[in-house]
Amino acid sequence: MHLMAVVGARPNFMKMAPVLREAKGCAEMEVTFLHTGQHYDEEMSDIFIEDLDLPEPDVFLGAGSGSHAQQTAQIMVAFENFLAGRKADLVIVGGDVNSTLACAIVAAKMEIPVAHVEAGLRSFDRTMPEEINRVVTDALSELLFTTCEDANASLEREGIPKEKIFFVGNTMIDTLMAYLNKAMEMGVHDRMGIEEGSYGLLTLHRPSNVDTAEAFGKVLDALEWIQNRMKILFPMHPRTRERIREFGLSGRLSGMPNMRLLPPLGYLEFLALMAKAKLVLTDSGGIQEETTILGVPCATLRWNTERPVTVREGTNVIVGNDPARIISAVSEILEGKHKQGARPKLWDGKAASRIVQVIKEHWEARGRRRRTEEGAGGKVMP
Repeated sequence: MHLMAVVGARPNFMKMAPVLREAKGCAEMEVTFLHTGQHYDEEMSDIFIEDLDLPEPDVFLGAGSGSHAQQTAQIMVAFENFLAGRKADLVIVGGDVNSTLACAIVAAKMEIPVAHVEAGLRSFDRTMPEEINRVVTDALSELLFTTCEDANASLEREGIPKEKIFFVGNTMIDTLMAYLNKAMEMGVHDRMGIEEGSYGLLTLHRPSNVDTAEAFGKVLDALEWIQNRMKILFPMHPRTRERIREFGLSGRLSGMPNMRLLPPLGYLEFLALMAKAKLVLTDSGGIQEETTILGVPCATLRWNTERPVTVREGTNVIVGNDPARIISAVSEILEGKHKQGARPKLWDGKAASRIVQVIKEHWEARGRRRRTEEGAGGKVMP
């Protein structure tokens, strides 16, 4: 069978890398690795390919940036043009970025089955573009691979047949477990002059936190208090860096002596820093999962999460962007009162092998049905 694996933005690489490796090791599969170009520069894309030992993509669509509508449309047009010349048997997408949605829509309209890695996650907040992407992609998918039982329940409530849903575990954790030792051997802490366990690690990029001066200012109010008590490492997303410039916040940040601003980091560098952080402050989704596995306290700077298992079973607490709540949560962590957390079910580093096994079985079953139908019609079987 011909499997087309799609990536577009940096979270996709961690989710799809183990699936690509498993699929490429399967004699029954021809694999095409397609990069839409949603994140296309060295900071946001190339370094992840290198860190995760991925081959160069077979196809690069070069979609680039733009508004949600522009970017989604550019990817759809480019992907449709490519598929018209080389039809796949299955298109597999991951996560909830615009590339995920765009390629799922195109494949479904061209009657190519879609598989969705990390299906069923729900924040129940339709103001988040990612939530729209998740819901639509799941509705179009033939195979839905979930990371937790909450996701199974969400899909069933939305009317997805149970036979399409496969609880396989978390491919991001496959990647973390495969690369943690390598990350720690890089000597990032020595190179940066940072003592392990002495710092907080911050990521901040969501529109709800950085797209207005008021919201960004509220987060900075809390960070000002925190950095008086510990060093904060802040690798900056390009859009966050642009908002800092736009809102004139550079002076405020430079006035925080323990706030260390960093460029975007590669996967391995960031993983090493996260593994030995005293705490993590983030508005990312995947980091909530990774800190749970690493046993690192995580305060999520959002009012909801599509990953409730990290709160119920892991190290994650939801604090929004209210300075008082952020400071209260960080105070508890600094006093050693944080949750210890546990490893969620099937987060064992074997999700990708389960995914590829399901795909093989699904393809073989389709072949048997096709042969039965052809036989019933009096056709000569191959």
